[in-house]
Amino acid sequence: MAVDRLLPSDEAYELLDMTRSVADKLLEPIAAEHERNHTYPEGLFAQLGEVGLLGLPYPEEFGGGEQPYEVYLQVLEELGARWAAVAVATSVHGLSCFPLATVGTDAQKAEWLPGMLAGEQIGAYSLSEPQAGSDAAALRCRAEREGDGPGSVFVVNGTKSWITHGGIADVYNTFVRTGEGSRGISCLLIPRETQGLHFGKPEDKMGLNGVPTTTASYEGARVDADRLLGAEGDGLRIAFSALDSGRLGIAAVATGIAAYLDAARRKDAGRPYSREASIAKLTATDAAMKVTTDAVQVLGGVGYTREFPVERYMREAKITQIFEGTNQIQRLVIARSLAG
Repeated sequence: MAVDRLLPSDEAYELLDMTRSVADKLLEPIAAEHERNHTYPEGLFAQLGEVGLLGLPYPEEFGGGEQPYEVYLQVLEELGARWAAVAVATSVHGLSCFPLATVGTDAQKAEWLPGMLAGEQIGAYSLSEPQAGSDAAALRCRAEREGDGPGSVFVVNGTKSWITHGGIADVYNTFVRTGEGSRGISCLLIPRETQGLHFGKPEDKMGLNGVPTTTASYEGARVDADRLLGAEGDGLRIAFSALDSGRLGIAAVATGIAAYLDAARRKDAGRPYSREASIAKLTATDAAMKVTTDAVQVLGGVGYTREFPVERYMREAKITQIFEGTNQIQRLVIARSLAG
């Protein structure tokens, strides 16, 4: 799967070589069995964390790799070539670190970020709701604040859906309604063991069966107010900023990024990249769906059986067109950017 590319440093080349070796050793031999049996690879993400693959784009001072997104996405591509479910979960874990790393206080970062970047705590991203999949502004899960200052809490009630690593991840970036309108949404980093937090059974998906996707219900769950990330009411801005990064990750998992690196370079340079991220996600995932569908067709009847892995690749490619904002949403983002 090695591809000659222009990378920014010798360290980046070594990282890509190491990633291929790790993926060949840890992922490829077990992927088909876990996908077939719908079983979770216990201990695998801890191993990925030990070799530094779960915190690559984040600062070294907190245990990250401080790698450009251009390099990080190529790591995701290598993981995705062996096992898409693990690559997606790795991307989502990186997405879950984003609010803490970008809007967390110094104290919050020091307390929680090192463990997440090291893979000692796996993070999940909890934005969607049953009635608000692609329309984040329509979410209803509500958090009411009790008290002020030290010791105050948020009491959370409602349901979240489509949570990658649901029930297994240790902490959940949960977007909740704390007020009205688009400025009434906030972000809480909620531990799995919170009383009143319950997870549904894993969804019976077409693919990506090695990592569960679940709902979460909050029933009077009390969350310490110091777990509020950013300002109260700033949740939508945080969510959309994080999703721009997440879409690049899904683009990498879907079909490789050899022709979509412009968006990553824009992010690394601190330039606006929302439109480019949507373009990368849209074109890469549509291409992945076409390529894998064609592969099944070329093989004919046997392509429709589980004798060859192409049917799994096709099922895995389909979901990449849906999460981190459906491709219909990406077209809206692109159109609005061009119009405005």
